[in-house]
Amino acid sequence: MFGRRRNASDRDSGEAGAAPTAADLTAEAGTEFAGEVPDAAARRAGGPWDVAEPHTDMQRVDLGSLQVPALPGLDIQLVFAETQGACVVVQHQGSELQLMAFAAPKRAALWDDVRAEIAAEITGGGGQVSQRHGPFGIELLARVHAVPGQPQSGVRPVRFTGVDGPRWFLRGLFSGPAAENAAAAAPLEALMREVVVSRGDHPVPPRDLLELRLPPEAAQALAEEQARAEEQASRFATQPNPFERGPEMTETR
Repeated sequence: MFGRRRNASDRDSGEAGAAPTAADLTAEAGTEFAGEVPDAAARRAGGPWDVAEPHTDMQRVDLGSLQVPALPGLDIQLVFAETQGACVVVQHQGSELQLMAFAAPKRAALWDDVRAEIAAEITGGGGQVSQRHGPFGIELLARVHAVPGQPQSGVRPVRFTGVDGPRWFLRGLFSGPAAENAAAAAPLEALMREVVVSRGDHPVPPRDLLELRLPPEAAQALAEEQARAEEQASRFATQPNPFERGPEMTETR
């Protein structure tokens, strides 16, 4: 869920139905947002890290644009979905953190606009959303349909966080107990702090997903497994019998 891109006419016209801005959402939050909001650099002082920055030395799983810490008790998966592209999913005791990295402009942050777009998409779909200060800056708390588009399926809590880096944007989506419970979220937040983003030097349009890939050893193991499956299938395939009579045609005069 990334939300609809707003164009200049949406931002300037003030017409009904236009996606709310980050300022609109902050104003709606009232006293919860009293005080100065730290800028993007300050929020990222303790990570996540850019690959070019000094960062803590620990074992990480190299998934291309994201290098994810391999911490005890956390299960890391690379998920490929047709609708939204590839993402990293980290699971811990019933909670889940979905990580997606996007290209960003050189001199502009994305999270303010993306946050407003996500909020508009959730409310437009019948969900509820609010925002607060969290460990990564302003974040969204939402209650959405358990099955998208099916109100009768009930609701589930989710929590969106965003981090603007140098030419990249990292979005985190917490679900399960970690969406509402600070203790359940702590291990996943610690992992997100230690994620390293490798933007690469090749040109990528802003908001496009950065490439994710399996580690070389995992890709090789997957290829070998697929080859074995294909060999097994061909071994047990029914071979044609050269002595079996083929189809016959009867001619009636």
